[in-house]
Amino acid sequence: MNRIRNFCIIAHIDHGKSTLADRLIQTTHTISDRDFQDQVLDDMDLERERGITIKSHAIQMIYEHKGESYTLNLIDTPGHVDFSYEVSRAIAACEGALLVVDATQGIQAQTISNLYKAIECDLTIIPVLNKMDMPSAMPDTVKDQIVDLIGCPREDIMEVSAKTGVGVDAILEAIVEKVPAPVGNPAAPLQALIFDSVFNSFRGIIAYFKIVNGSIATGDFVKFYNTQKEYNADEIGVLGLKMIPRKRLETGDVGYIISGIKAAREVKVGDTITHVEGSCDKAIEGFEEVKPMLFAGIYPVEADEYEELRASIEKLQLNDASLTFVPESSAALGFGFRCGFLGLLHMEIIQERLDREFDMDVITTVPNVSYKVITTKGEEIDVHNPSGLPEATSIDIIEEPYIKAQIITNADYLGTVIKLCIDKRGVLRNQVFLTTDRVEVSFDMPLAEIVFDFYDRLKSISKGYASFDYYQIGYRKADLVKLDILLNGEIVDALSALIHRGNAYDFGRKICEKLKELIPRQQFDIAIQAAIGAKIIARETVKAVRKDVTAKCYGGDITRKRKLLEKQKKGKKRMRQIGNVEVPQSAFLAVLKLGD
Repeated sequence: MNRIRNFCIIAHIDHGKSTLADRLIQTTHTISDRDFQDQVLDDMDLERERGITIKSHAIQMIYEHKGESYTLNLIDTPGHVDFSYEVSRAIAACEGALLVVDATQGIQAQTISNLYKAIECDLTIIPVLNKMDMPSAMPDTVKDQIVDLIGCPREDIMEVSAKTGVGVDAILEAIVEKVPAPVGNPAAPLQALIFDSVFNSFRGIIAYFKIVNGSIATGDFVKFYNTQKEYNADEIGVLGLKMIPRKRLETGDVGYIISGIKAAREVKVGDTITHVEGSCDKAIEGFEEVKPMLFAGIYPVEADEYEELRASIEKLQLNDASLTFVPESSAALGFGFRCGFLGLLHMEIIQERLDREFDMDVITTVPNVSYKVITTKGEEIDVHNPSGLPEATSIDIIEEPYIKAQIITNADYLGTVIKLCIDKRGVLRNQVFLTTDRVEVSFDMPLAEIVFDFYDRLKSISKGYASFDYYQIGYRKADLVKLDILLNGEIVDALSALIHRGNAYDFGRKICEKLKELIPRQQFDIAIQAAIGAKIIARETVKAVRKDVTAKCYGGDITRKRKLLEKQKKGKKRMRQIGNVEVPQSAFLAVLKLGD
C-alpha cells in the first residue's frame, strides 16, 4: 500500500491534460513506442476529432524512484463544463491531483470549479504550469494567479512543457513524494467503490473500482451493496492500456472486475462491492446523484426500433452515468425517451455516439429545462416538457431554475460579455479584477437562457478568451408562456416551447420563418402559425406547388381557363382538409440554431 499513488489531472479544456498524460505514460515506459499515439488515453474517435476528453480514463504506471518501484494509478479527466460529473467521479477515487494551468492563458473558470471539488475531497494539490515552450507563455503572471488561488509557495509551482517533455520527471518525483498513499485496512471486510463501468459485447459489463478496505481475489463470491446482486469474480485485474488480469488486488488498488453481468441496471456508479461472506456494514459514501440540467426527447426514426433504442441508451448510460432517461410518447413522433443531459455539448455527443456506436437514427426534440408549476389548488408539479403543462386556468405560479454563472474574461471584452448576459435576463452579482487585464464576473441567470447558443456566442464575442462555469442555485418565479406551433391548425407538440413572455413574439416569428424555408412544398397551401393559447402571434404560408392546368388551352374563350382553374381550386381545398404535413428532422434541428 505504501507504494501506491492514485492521482488525477484536473484543468480547463485545452490546457494540455491529455498531452501531459501521454508524456507521463511514455516516461514510465508503460506503452511500447510501437503502440504509442498522441492522446493515447482518448480511445473514442469523437474525442480525437474534437480534441476534447469526454470520458475519464484510468491507467496504471510503474515508476522507479530511489531504487524502489511505485505503482501510479492515473485517472485522466475531461475539462469541459458539460462533463464535470466525470471529474467528480475521478476525484472520489484519488488521493492527489495535478492542477494543470496553461502558461499562455492563465487560470480559467473550469480550473477553479474542478479545484474546489478536489479541495472538498481533501486531495493533495500539485500545481503545474504547462506550455512553457510557447513564445507567448507568461510564467510570472500566471504563477501569481496560482499563488492567489491556492496559497502555495511560489517555488512549489512546477514548470513543464508536456509537448517537449521538459519537467515531466520532476512531476513523477513530486507525485511519489507529495501525494499520500491510500489509507485503508487490508484486514477489514472488502469495500470497493465503483467509479466507472463499460459494456463489452463478449464479456458483459465491466466495472472499474478502487479498493478502500480489504482485498479481492479471482473467483471470490461478491455482491453489489445497493442492488444486492451476487456474482462470481470471474476475472479481476489492473488497467494498463489494455486490461491486465491479476490473481489478487489489495487495499488502495484501482482495477476492474468481470463477472458476466448482462443487465445494465444492475451496475450503479458509486455502488460498493463487498464479499457475500463477511460483508461490510455499510456502503462507501458515494458521490451525489447527478442532476440533469437540460431535457430533450429522443425518438427513433423508424417506430419499430424503439426497443433497440432503449438497449442502446442503457449501454450508453453504463459508460456515462450522467445520462438519465424515462419513456415518453408524442403525438407527432410516436414512442421515445425523455433524456436528461448536463448541457448542449453533452446532448450532441450522446446523439453522435448513438449514431456511431449503435447505428441508431434518432430525432431529437427542442431541448428545454424542467420547471416547477404550482397550481391554484396548491399542488407542486415538475414539468419537463411543454405538453405536460396543466391548463392555463389552473396555473398559479411557474418557477424556472436559476444558475450562478462565473465568467472569466479579458478586460477588453468586459462590456460585450455583460451586455450578452443582461440580454439573457442575467443579473450582475459580482465583478472582481484578478489581474489588471483579467476580470471575473458573476451573474444570476435563468438556465433556459444559456441552453441554446450562450456558450458559442460568449466564445465569439470574446474571441475565444472568455471561460464559463455554472452551478444551479434553485428555482425562482418567472413570467412564462407556452408557445405552440401549428401546421394547418394542428399543434406539433415536439416543437412547442415554454418561453419568457418578453421573448415569445420574436421567437415565434423566427420559428415560423425558419419552418417556411425547411418544410417542403405540398400540393396545397400550408399555414404555419405560432400561438400563445388561442392567440396567433405569427404566421407564414408555404405556397402550394401548382400544376399549370391551363397549358393545354391555346387561344379560345377565357371561360374554359377559368373553369379549369376553379376545378383545381376545389381539389386543393379538399386536399388541405385531409392533407398531412411531413416535418423533416432538419426543422427540429433548425430550432436549436435560431440564434445564428
